[in-house]
Amino acid sequence: MEKLIITVATTGGVTTREKTPYIPLDPKEIADEVYACWKAGAAIAHIHVRDKNGKPSLDFDTYKETVQRIKDKCDIVLNLTTSGGLDAPDEVRIKPVELLPELASFDAGSVNFGPAVFQNSMPFLEKLAKAMQEKGVKPEVEVFEAGMINNALMIADKGLIKKPMHFQFVLGVPGAMPGNPKNLLHLVETIPADSTWSVIGVGKSHLPLSVMAIHMGGHVRVGMEDNVYLKRGVLAKSNTEFVERVVRIADEFERPIATPAEARGILGLRT
Repeated sequence: MEKLIITVATTGGVTTREKTPYIPLDPKEIADEVYACWKAGAAIAHIHVRDKNGKPSLDFDTYKETVQRIKDKCDIVLNLTTSGGLDAPDEVRIKPVELLPELASFDAGSVNFGPAVFQNSMPFLEKLAKAMQEKGVKPEVEVFEAGMINNALMIADKGLIKKPMHFQFVLGVPGAMPGNPKNLLHLVETIPADSTWSVIGVGKSHLPLSVMAIHMGGHVRVGMEDNVYLKRGVLAKSNTEFVERVVRIADEFERPIATPAEARGILGLRT
């Protein structure tokens, strides 16, 4: 088995201070939290930013400040979101790629997202794939439904995504594929054999799916973007608590944790 890559998603675009007072929102808070998670064992940081009111944002200057603050602190792999708001214009969503992260999210299709619809048309996805390809940014193919795998493979067959691909399975979003073992097994069996993969378990599915991924040879994403509770009714006071728990579980499975440098090698990222 490869070493385990832990991704931390500290903020996201949905979790609010009303849900948890501990979520980091401004660039300094996010950078400090990412740094603490890096020290705890996270190799990748998935970054969303917020505006001054704590609302989801794709403001380029805020991204730039957040990225620079993190780079000043550590060598964690940066993975910037290209969603940031369900109704943002295409050009605004693609703009963070100009900051040259090693990874960026590639949400491979449209999906119900609670009461809203997260739209990702094929023309937009091709445009996003071209932008990433031109900048040397590897797509993290986010899969909320099984059909999104086929969408990504069709785009790869056009030469717009380089293989082997890296998939991030997002399970448990209200309106999308439920977070259960059967669905994770199906998705893993569906992707090309040379792919790497990681899983996000939203809400109560985060812990069982993380344990499955550790055992199956996949990788894991944790953090307050996806879940705020360590256990029923107990809020995590820091994203590091989620990272530390995965490190402990992986140790029980005798699966070592990947450093950022090792994660770059496993995922075939540019150096």
